[in-house]
Amino acid sequence: MTDREVIRRQSKSFALAARLLPRAQREQAEALYAWCRAADDRIDLAGDSMAAASALAELRAEVEDVYAGRPVATPAADALRRVVAACNLPREYPLDMLAGFKMDVRGTQYQTETELLMYCHRVAGVVGLMMCHALGVTDDAALPHAAHLGIAMQLTNVARDVAEDWGRGRLYLPAEWLDRVPRPGEPLDDVLLAPAVRRCLELADRYYQSGEVGLKYLQPRCRLAIATAARVYRAIGTRVSARGCRPSAGRAIVSTRAKIVILARTSFRLLPALVRGRGPVRPPRGVGTFAPIPKTETLSLPCPEVRREHCDSVLA
Repeated sequence: MTDREVIRRQSKSFALAARLLPRAQREQAEALYAWCRAADDRIDLAGDSMAAASALAELRAEVEDVYAGRPVATPAADALRRVVAACNLPREYPLDMLAGFKMDVRGTQYQTETELLMYCHRVAGVVGLMMCHALGVTDDAALPHAAHLGIAMQLTNVARDVAEDWGRGRLYLPAEWLDRVPRPGEPLDDVLLAPAVRRCLELADRYYQSGEVGLKYLQPRCRLAIATAARVYRAIGTRVSARGCRPSAGRAIVSTRAKIVILARTSFRLLPALVRGRGPVRPPRGVGTFAPIPKTETLSLPCPEVRREHCDSVLA
């Protein structure tokens, strides 16, 4: 299966965004997605905790082989090798992602919001950082915003997938948000969990705001692609909220029609930048790290197009 086939089969939202990228950046983004998806599946589809731990060790060895220039045996590892070679991808990023997977393998119970944010950074914030290399970002000031956008998307996943994750024995909502932590195997209680799901979406909004601020560092077509992906994902959160944040309501999705509307509106608002074209492309020189948004910080949005009402109106 090619990198493009992987992203088209596994994520319609990200596949839509990838189609908007310039060819060179699209190929790097697709290869990066192929490795991330394969790595995630090897952990999630392992039969038990011992098999998952073994898969994690194999993934770590593959990453070390890639960076040491040794031959690799899997298509996913080869995809990572190509991105590393083309984009100067720091070794810290795939290793950070594996550290997030290790939290899943260990069955980590999240007690605080900060612990949840650390997990989200490792499994998704570093994807934003890696995408900076794949997309040729030239200003290292983009790095924290890229990580925040990844965190926001993962928080949306957490809010959307409470029931699905509970079926795997996982609960990502931190204990400090709950009146009590449900016991393993206990049926989910909407009354108990809905306030925490809503709080998760509110936290995601703060990180989406920071992510949107960072769009200005992207080349125009890359900006359109990432803005579209972010707004489609944010619309998933709007769906969850419209259902009362109830885990029992089922998996929230955004229809193809709604995605097309989001793309059209985003394209219209970014048209001046698209017409101006692109500037120089090079990988970032710095390495991004976990940098949560201070709870007291007020984020200012760069333009009206990034307001939450944008998604609400699409889904009305």
